[in-house]
Amino acid sequence: MRGFTPLRISLAVATAAAVMGTGVAFAGGSSDTARPAETTRPAAPGRAAAPAATDVTELVQGLIVGYKSRAEEAGSNTAVAKDARAKADKAGEPASFERRLGTGAALVDLPEADEAQDAQKVAAAFLADPDVAYVVPDRRVYATAVDPAEYSYQWDLYESTAGMNVPSAWKRATGKGVTVAVLDTGITRHTELNSQVLPGYDFISNTWTANDGGGRDDDPSDAGDWLKKGECGKDKYGNPVPSGDRNSSWHGTHVAGTIAAAANGSGVVGVAHEASILPVRVLGRCGGSTSDIIDAITWASGGTVSGVPANKNRAAVINMSLGGEFACDQAYNAALKGAADRGTTVVVSAGNDNADAASYSPADCANVVTVAASDREGNRAVYSNYGKSVDVTAPGGETGVRAADGIWSTLNKGTKSPGDASYASYQGTSMAAPHIAGLAALLKQKDPSLTPARIEQTIKDNTRALPGTCSGGCGAGLSDADKTLAAVTGG
Repeated sequence: MRGFTPLRISLAVATAAAVMGTGVAFAGGSSDTARPAETTRPAAPGRAAAPAATDVTELVQGLIVGYKSRAEEAGSNTAVAKDARAKADKAGEPASFERRLGTGAALVDLPEADEAQDAQKVAAAFLADPDVAYVVPDRRVYATAVDPAEYSYQWDLYESTAGMNVPSAWKRATGKGVTVAVLDTGITRHTELNSQVLPGYDFISNTWTANDGGGRDDDPSDAGDWLKKGECGKDKYGNPVPSGDRNSSWHGTHVAGTIAAAANGSGVVGVAHEASILPVRVLGRCGGSTSDIIDAITWASGGTVSGVPANKNRAAVINMSLGGEFACDQAYNAALKGAADRGTTVVVSAGNDNADAASYSPADCANVVTVAASDREGNRAVYSNYGKSVDVTAPGGETGVRAADGIWSTLNKGTKSPGDASYASYQGTSMAAPHIAGLAALLKQKDPSLTPARIEQTIKDNTRALPGTCSGGCGAGLSDADKTLAAVTGG
């Protein structure tokens, strides 16, 4: 098992910090920064003709190497292992083949890459090989989260000003029979979710990050992502991340509730409250790695991942309320295209830095629905990313003035390890994305023949103008669930 390499990161609505620096050029790469969880309260780049030169300025987890189809390494793990040893000898730095990703790319471990130039030497050795199509860093990404009476707190579903007009849509569909995968921190037990949850998987391969005593396994339970001050390195200003001790976020449980809380009469209700949740754990302490997320996307959408049992409940929709500040690379694109080709709609958060989402992944990747966040008045939330990469806007809340203006959903009372079930108000594009994932599930129930491209277009074609203001671009507008369902004649 690889040891954890600290990366420079930033939290939710804080300023971004460079993880890879400003000059990463791993064959179509770009600068790389990252984001973890929100504050809590009650056209991807094209493939280069040839691999580009590298300029690694920060530490990386490892390298994701894509071989051209003609290469022996494209189909033989033995050949990859041999090639990794050869490249290590050439670079003078330890490197070894760790595993094959679900897309067919190879994950190469850099066990002693204590300096950025160590990784650069190995990357350069791979890029000099004419059989190599691309080399990209294995990056870290982060969650993007800044009584019957519980329903009254869910303004995001029903309020006429900036709600998503969901109750009217329930006359047409409730998500029954549709599976939504939540790639996140895992899930905790909750009365509003227990009946909705299918057998999932924990894809976190790093033991320290997983925080559950092991690596990958078939238990997607959220063991907690609590942190001590500075455990995730420093931001670009030299400040420790996190800036102080931080309790577990239970981010995945909150996201799952917005999608499919069951409305058992004593709590909240999800947008697609009769859909099933497939919990897929990819985020732990200090976030998660793109290599694990790539495998999770592949598996959740019905693809094959070496060493992982087949997924018996292929997801029609995947929600990824996570991201980092780096250009979408070939490794990410391959996984997302594979999911789309298998018929899975992937919904992602735009990010929480009040910046152009074009610099964030997976927000700027192809084959995703990218979601910005609005506040209770229908303005673009102050933290939300924006721009041409955004497809649509949904309620994400804004708790700066009142906690009641956030998104109310399922949570857990535990500070480090799981405790009793609870509810809480969060804000962030992490909260906006599951609204659209839930809407995609309603559409899929209404007309199972809808493709991912058609689901995205239907959502975009049936928005309404934001009642507030949006500088920078909020996509097609504020999503309207009833209008969207009314536009579909299937089912």
